[in-house]
Amino acid sequence: MASDTADAAPTNSRFAIQAREAPKVLLHDHLDGSMRPATVIELAAEQGYDNLPTTDPDDLAKWFTRGADRRNLEMYLETFAHTGAVTQTRDGLMRAAAESAEDMAADGIVYAEIRFAPELHTEEGLTLDEVVDAVLEGFRIGSAGKPIAIGTLCTAMRTAARSYEIAELALRHRDAGVVGFDIAGAEAGFPPSRHLDAFQLCMRESFPITIHAGEAFGLPSIAEALNYCGAERLGHGVRIVDDIEIGADGSATLGRLAAWVRDRRIPLEMCPTSNVNTGAAPSIAEHPIGLLRRLRFRVTVNTDNRLMSDVQLSDEFVKLNEAFGWGLDDMEWLTINAMKSAFWPFEQRLRIINEQIKPGYARLKAADL
Repeated sequence: MASDTADAAPTNSRFAIQAREAPKVLLHDHLDGSMRPATVIELAAEQGYDNLPTTDPDDLAKWFTRGADRRNLEMYLETFAHTGAVTQTRDGLMRAAAESAEDMAADGIVYAEIRFAPELHTEEGLTLDEVVDAVLEGFRIGSAGKPIAIGTLCTAMRTAARSYEIAELALRHRDAGVVGFDIAGAEAGFPPSRHLDAFQLCMRESFPITIHAGEAFGLPSIAEALNYCGAERLGHGVRIVDDIEIGADGSATLGRLAAWVRDRRIPLEMCPTSNVNTGAAPSIAEHPIGLLRRLRFRVTVNTDNRLMSDVQLSDEFVKLNEAFGWGLDDMEWLTINAMKSAFWPFEQRLRIINEQIKPGYARLKAADL
């Protein structure tokens, strides 16, 4: 069993190097939230978009992070206006996707599922299908020759009324690289059951579903996502801890919903830094991921928005090492959790686990002996 103690973990500086080199799996990351600041500036200049707060890449990166880190999901989402504005063309979308693939591969990610909302990229005349084609082509270009596989998730906005249309779109591209369907956006007041027809379409077509739930709203959102809408994974899901009672002796009593999530091995796409940014958790050290990992929920570690939260996946693991003392054993456990939970075909998941993930961690552990 992986260690839960700080004593078992390597020093942080050593672990930071190992975390970067280790094979990793990313299940929850938004394309428009993970662009390079310099690219946002260059695309804005090319397209005549003059609303950026600054054209200095370092200053813009800091602006995005300051803007996102306001402990409020709705405020966090406001920062996407600029990245959305410069990804309304085929070239802009292809570049964003290609660079995202390059950045993930450089961070040691061997498998990723990147999500985006096609309906947010049609303001300059692209059709929904053209948007998806551009993103898929960008991922193909950026991942070519690199040890990374990428699946795409089509996301519908829960505050809009196009979810059925987006589900149909995802299904049209399921053989080209789209591996699942999602809804995202402001959670409070917009329950997943409002989009029941879209989820039922996916279920009828045997198409995977993940739902943003339990981030800015609590247990009812999680319950609807699972029990009404057929979610196979929960995007964030941090509020599941509202259904766990901790006794004075540290023992945990799970409510029916929390027990269902753990017993059925429902994956939690946890994004520690982003959750602190949006106010879903007060700090990394106080993030529910520590408790949920100890209780053996199927926890996965993710970035959510690499630009807005100024974080790479290796950074997330370093922060967890600092907060909980998690070492390579824990990191491997969490990575295999993620790969098992991916919407990629089973044989390919198994191949990545056996040929990339396990050998990669074995090499790093051997080097520590």
